[in-house]
Amino acid sequence: MDLVQLEIFKAVAEHGSISAAAQHIHRVPSNLTTRIKQLEENLGVELFIREKQRLRLSPAGWNLLDYARRILELVDEARMTVAGQEPRGPLALGSLESTAAVRIPALLAAYNQACPKVELALSTGSSGTMIDGVLGGQLAAAFVDGPVRHPALDGVAVFEEEMVVIAPLNHAPIHSGADVNGEPIYAFRSNCSYRHHFESWFAHAGAVPGRIFEMESYHGKLACVSAGAGLALMPRSMLESMPGCTTVSVWPLSEQFRYLNTWLVWRKGAVPPSLASFIELLQQAG
Repeated sequence: MDLVQLEIFKAVAEHGSISAAAQHIHRVPSNLTTRIKQLEENLGVELFIREKQRLRLSPAGWNLLDYARRILELVDEARMTVAGQEPRGPLALGSLESTAAVRIPALLAAYNQACPKVELALSTGSSGTMIDGVLGGQLAAAFVDGPVRHPALDGVAVFEEEMVVIAPLNHAPIHSGADVNGEPIYAFRSNCSYRHHFESWFAHAGAVPGRIFEMESYHGKLACVSAGAGLALMPRSMLESMPGCTTVSVWPLSEQFRYLNTWLVWRKGAVPPSLASFIELLQQAG
């Protein structure tokens, strides 16, 4: 087993086919096929389940993929350290939409200035989607709702968010979920940690929300609530950053539910220099 075989295996695993992987790493498909067969013979296991034009990782393949990523990342780190190079190359980060909009723009600008050779990319989504991206290797790290307890992840708490319920201006006072039992709410998709938090707040008071309307943005939620069509939960920092924030009434949650921590998480043992520099800058800013 050599580094070239691991690089080819990783490319095929992540792209799901020989042809797509060959195009990505600029090799001919026949070379990839031969290398994969050699690797499987060397290890004595099948790494892929062949299905027509697609390849699915076998259980052994999933195990090897984690090691391959870590080995290749360590090799890149060693090369840069020995050569005395500053951080460079791609760094894919994920974030909650509210964190990306309010908490980290200045941090990303400072990082771009400090590490100009790093190709920084940012994607947003729910905590569940972001964690899946980190575990799957598509993201180097992500800002998510914490704490995150997963055996394959490391992380650190970086921001505290005050969560508030927003309602139409003429709404009666809201002190618990019992005050709004059965009322419609606006929320992100089902794998959103903030949605789970909102539903738990209702359940703690023995209440349930009415119809749940799934929205794709905080601006959409604010507009609907302002129009008198229901309730929504969001970080106060996000609410106060948006035009129209004064068109709704704002109700803090009880102490048990009021504050949530945002964490930055990454795979254990997978901290290339570019990510290490980002973490260091984040801690300095805090």
